[in-house]
Formats: sequence, C-alpha cells, structure tokens
Amino acid sequence: MTVTLLGATEIRRLAAQLDVTPTKKLGQNFVVDANTVRKIVHAARVQPGERVVEVGPGLGSLTLAILETGASVTAVEIDHRLAARLAQTAVEHGVPAERLTVVDADALRITELPGEPTVLVANLPYNVSVPVLLHFLENFSYLKRGVVMVQAEVAERIAAKPGSKIYGTPSVKAAWYGEWRLSGTVSRQVFWPVPNVDSLLVGFDRSEGERGTEDERRLTFTIVDAAFNQRRKMLRQALSELFGSSAAASEILIAAGVAPTARGEDLTVDDYHRIARHVAQIEDTAITG
Repeated sequence: MTVTLLGATEIRRLAAQLDVTPTKKLGQNFVVDANTVRKIVHAARVQPGERVVEVGPGLGSLTLAILETGASVTAVEIDHRLAARLAQTAVEHGVPAERLTVVDADALRITELPGEPTVLVANLPYNVSVPVLLHFLENFSYLKRGVVMVQAEVAERIAAKPGSKIYGTPSVKAAWYGEWRLSGTVSRQVFWPVPNVDSLLVGFDRSEGERGTEDERRLTFTIVDAAFNQRRKMLRQALSELFGSSAAASEILIAAGVAPTARGEDLTVDDYHRIARHVAQIEDTAITG
C-alpha cells in the first residue's frame, strides 16, 4: 500500500474539522508543501526499517513523509486534539497502524521514547527549539543523528564554530553531543500560516561514545553559561564569580591550558570540558585531602 502525503487543501480541512487555529503560543506553523517535507526527510537520510522520533507532528504532513520511506515513527505531540487525530490520518493515507506510535505529551517533560528511535526529524516550534534539542540529546543516548527545521537565526547559532560572533551557549552545548551542520533552506511560503521569520534545516551526527560523565557535562554547561553570560569580558573576569575571584579563575584556566585573557567565543567544547575536569579534580583533591 502506497503512503500518500497531505496537501494544502486537506491540511486546512483537517484543521477546520478539529477546530485547530495555529497558535503562536505553541509555535504552530504547519508545512503545506509535499516537496519540502520530502526534502527534510532526505536531508535526515531516513532509511526503511529505521525508527524515527518526530516532535510536534501537528496535522501529520512531515509524519507521512517519514513513513513514506518505510521507516516507523514515534510522534510526540503536546496538542491533545492533534495527537488524537494523527493515527487516523496516517491510516487514511496508507500507513500500517503498527508503524506509528503517538505520544500525547510535552516533549520537554518526557524521559522515555517507545521503540528507542535512532533518528530525530522535526519541525520544531521556534520558542522551544534549543531546549527540546538539548533535552532529547541529554535523555536519549540512542539518538544517533537527525535533522530539524528551526528559525534561521537559531540554526546558525547551533551550527556556529568558535571565533564566530554568533557562536554561543547553544553552539557549545550542542557540540557536546556531536557534529552539527546547516542542511538546507526553507521558504516561508511553504507554511500555514506564513511565519514572519526565515527557517533553516540543521543536522547532527552524534559522536561515538560519551564525551564525558553526566557530572562533567553539568559542570561544563555551568562554565559555558557563566562564560557567555558576560561574553565581552575575558574569561578570568567572566568566570570570577563562579570560581571565587579573578585570580582563582586565572589559575584554573592556566592549569587547564586556556589563556585567562581569552573570551568565551574563542573556546571549543573540548576546552570547556578540560576546564570542568580540572575543577572536578581540584574538588576531589579537597574532599580526599
């Protein structure tokens, strides 16, 4: 049985049936173009038999494009009306019932995913895109790669490299988990309603093995937050409150092989991790000593 995709007319009809008016609060901008959803799925390299997690499936346009490849989908939807209707839409478009699992929940609160999907594909609401990405990467180690559509500015920040003026907290925290890249552009005109911002696709491939322990990750992220909270300042100043004084911060940075006069945007995720490990060693020494 061939899977068919949703068109603009059917999407509007479905929304009317469900009494769904896209809301800014939930970041709902539905994709109404079949070529665009297929482009997203192609960028994610989805293969037959794979298990994909989709966040915010909405009325199901991207969901059906994923299922069209022969993959299975775990769809996480916060809007109860949309979650309740999605399985029916999939069956009506030729999808075997067992290939779609709908989770009616807030993506930022879930800690388990049915089927342990290895690929993330989503059109993420602009207001929660970075928190959702980091939550999923932190909690679901079986996610190995993915492509998400987000606001262009957010995508550029996530994929930014050290030394760039847009390199910041999202860039470093995302890099903790793997390599990121910009994976394509998306026209505003493929959405209903048309948003007032541009969108980009951003993709990732997870690193082999864990970069560090959970304690190291939390400490690294704390240091990153402090560094970019005062990004114009040298690190010895930006981290002075966290480490007690500018002198103490300088000592830690030097011991970790980082120049105290550097700024947050100059450091890679490995640099931040190295600082965190040195701080942890100091704390362990103080406790055991």
